[in-house]
Amino acid sequence: MSYELVSLTRPQHGQDVSAFGYEKAKEAQAFHRSFPGYEATPLISLSHLAQALGVQSIHVKDESKRFGLNAFKGLGGSFCIGTYIAQKLGIPLPELPYDRLISQEIADKLGKLTFVTATDGNHGRGIAWTAKQLHQNCVVYMPKGSAPERLHNIQALGANAEITALSYDDAVRFASEQAEKNGWVLVQDTDWEGYTEIPGHIMQGYTTMAYEIVQQLAGIRPTHIFLQAGVGAMSGAMTGFFADYYGDGPDAPIVTIVEPEKANCIYATAKANDGQLHPVTTEMDTIMAGLACGVPCTTGWRILHDHADHFASVPDATAADGMRVLGNPLPGDTAVISGESGAATTGFVYDVLSKDSLQAMKQQLGLTADSRILCISTEGDTDKENYRRIVWEGKYPSR
Repeated sequence: MSYELVSLTRPQHGQDVSAFGYEKAKEAQAFHRSFPGYEATPLISLSHLAQALGVQSIHVKDESKRFGLNAFKGLGGSFCIGTYIAQKLGIPLPELPYDRLISQEIADKLGKLTFVTATDGNHGRGIAWTAKQLHQNCVVYMPKGSAPERLHNIQALGANAEITALSYDDAVRFASEQAEKNGWVLVQDTDWEGYTEIPGHIMQGYTTMAYEIVQQLAGIRPTHIFLQAGVGAMSGAMTGFFADYYGDGPDAPIVTIVEPEKANCIYATAKANDGQLHPVTTEMDTIMAGLACGVPCTTGWRILHDHADHFASVPDATAADGMRVLGNPLPGDTAVISGESGAATTGFVYDVLSKDSLQAMKQQLGLTADSRILCISTEGDTDKENYRRIVWEGKYPSR
């Protein structure tokens, strides 16, 4: 069990991030706002925790409240599928709000489509939810070791879903093969050569979170932003938004990417910093199921390389710490029910600010009494049995 941190210097002229900037995020949020049940998820101020840890403020975005899905992933899936349909019909997406997307007019033009994906749980649930909302079909493949609860949640949305005997990355390849074989539409949140457009639209959908955050902060400028990474799509999109919104100057927020030590492909790629991607090929045996991805998203990595500052590899205990801290707040703070992947960043912040053994890391991150910290709890208790095992029983076994 170890904590590792590598830092990169942002280049003077970094990757263009306008595709994930404020204007695109505003468009994504307007699209999401047209769906029934949309509301901005809470941005929780943990002022008493901040005081206890010796920083100015800690804000946590609670994505367990998103569309009843207990996670943020519906944002990427819905915006991606909406954009795909808009392009297929030759109609600008702003002219296709939810009510029109489910109209008889669009059904007659579009017919039935089948969307297929591979997932550890939350992404597939978001795709299945979108397909159900828009009266389309969905097929979902899950890697070995996936929680039955996550499978059942996807099946309950009408998707044809199964847990395979494959690793996550092999499940992605299998989903791609099935899409080509059956004429389905692959909607994956990682990319590779020849497959970048759809993942890019998924990433753009995630920026609705960032758009909401800057509205909710109401002028408060975070000094430090902590984002968890699986393939790096969400963290890349959010980093792109904040680089566009705040700029890359000396006052820009310091962005830190957090990954499980057993699935740290972004950290490994940053550490090598040789222009190549560095996948994880060993068994990704971590409780952070939503982050158990071995191959970086190319688009996400390019943004992170140019606009993020630090890359952390952390043990499972970090996520467990975050789950307990968020779920059992200090008096006066609001509880946040955060799952294993959702709590990774808050757990890392807590550990760095509270453990004497991590004081050098605290200094490397530039955390001081003036720090204003932003984290995103990307999921709630999407595996309730494991959540209780960790929070109630103090255990964090491998999944």
